Amino acid sequence: MIDLKYLRNIKENTEISHPENLDKKDDIQVKIALRNLGVIDSKNIDEYIARDGYFALYKVLKEMSQQEVIDIIKDSKLRGRGGAGFPTGRKWQTAFDYDVDKKYIICNADEGDPGAYMDRSILEYDPHSVIEAMIIAGYAIGSDEGFIYVRAEYPKAVKSLNYAIKEASEKGFLGENIMDSGFNFTIELRLGSGAFVCGESTALMESIEGKRGMPRVKIHRTAFKGLWQKPTVINNVETLANVCQIILNGSDWYRSIGTEKSPGTKVFSLVGDVKKSGLIEVSMGTSLREIIYDLGGGIENDKKLKAVQTGGPSGGCIPAKFLDKSVDYETLKELDSIMGSGGMVVMDEDTCMVDIARFFLEFTCDESCGKCVPCREGTKRILEILERIVNGDGRSEDIDKLMELCELTTETSLCGLGKSAAFPVISTLKYFKNEYIDHIKNKHCTAGTCKNLIHFSIKNNCVGCGTCKRNCPVSCISGSKKEIHKIDQEKCIKCGTCLDVCPIKPKAVAKG
Repeated sequence: MIDLKYLRNIKENTEISHPENLDKKDDIQVKIALRNLGVIDSKNIDEYIARDGYFALYKVLKEMSQQEVIDIIKDSKLRGRGGAGFPTGRKWQTAFDYDVDKKYIICNADEGDPGAYMDRSILEYDPHSVIEAMIIAGYAIGSDEGFIYVRAEYPKAVKSLNYAIKEASEKGFLGENIMDSGFNFTIELRLGSGAFVCGESTALMESIEGKRGMPRVKIHRTAFKGLWQKPTVINNVETLANVCQIILNGSDWYRSIGTEKSPGTKVFSLVGDVKKSGLIEVSMGTSLREIIYDLGGGIENDKKLKAVQTGGPSGGCIPAKFLDKSVDYETLKELDSIMGSGGMVVMDEDTCMVDIARFFLEFTCDESCGKCVPCREGTKRILEILERIVNGDGRSEDIDKLMELCELTTETSLCGLGKSAAFPVISTLKYFKNEYIDHIKNKHCTAGTCKNLIHFSIKNNCVGCGTCKRNCPVSCISGSKKEIHKIDQEKCIKCGTCLDVCPIKPKAVAKG
């Protein structure tokens, strides 16, 4: 029988694998969702219990009514960490209020943002935090069945989840009559095949139902009509990873972290041109400067920061002048970006913002399911214009056309993918419009990354050593020993090898 004595006995008599990591202090990071990563063995449920695991479930089943559970989540002001920031408690309340025979809980673990691995890490190293929270959510709304929709490209996470579900079932935390409460709950995995659009809630449900993953027209909220047209609560991995700590520590404790409108913490995958990349968890309201320079160690090779892109491929690019702005839902929206699931890409001074916009549009265009015309055709037309600009064929009317297409796609697309696909273009046009103008009017890329807009030349300080000539992959450099060499511009493929190998300082090869 599982009771409080049973849980306390395991807690007192189980040693965690890496207690030394508990002693590591960090003045900036506040770990809630990541509290167990690097501390416990994910394959040993007793270590999770030793870190207060399943105590929240016991408290809920033995001491709290369904409404009381929902109320504490509502009072905590926990917002969904999957992107939109919708209040979690309000979603649970809506599903609870419908009196029907069947309801569902879904964990959205379809983490598709390039460079993002927050959810994957939690699933691999702390799967029980998600499983316990799903059981609590099931109890709160009156559901007896849950699904975890996880990417098949995450084999380690899938293996970890399967093992954790098996452990939880054997211990009696999953199945029938959990903790002698009369409450039943089961969890199954559903594997996604990698479609980015399946991170959208209705497309995800279509996929679970065995259909092609395409968004539905949202006549009703999923909490009313979701999976198989039944009330369904969908929360992402990080959202669920906060639930048990809120139950154990209270809503006041949670609201004391972060900001008034964005309480708690947020996990980011800090990547790009930063010295120390990796997973971080900080209080909402932490500044970009603290994240990039104090946690990330600054810009690689001590270059200047140019921009930060938040929110994955659908997020905006924030210029360096806003470095002291806080990271929360409201502030990022003001800066024409989004929180998203937590991707944060740092870009240095050598980044071409037009090409960055093209890169992200290429991704979203490729991942569009094609169901609605604004997204299917709009992203293609935007991408065509961006490709024309970076190839040196930009036209004077392209900037106005881009803005018109971006607004049309944003306002009329069916789902969140299309509605946010143009954000990288909108934000770069707002903050880096001079680069677009430079590409179109002057046929020049300041960053020197757009191949068709750069050329390499040899300056007068060339000593004729022949290093560039010997290393040129297409043999387009000519010149005799100890004479100034020349580059045949028609043959040059603009690979930059000549600049990289030139031994003269300052280098005799110029990039312009």
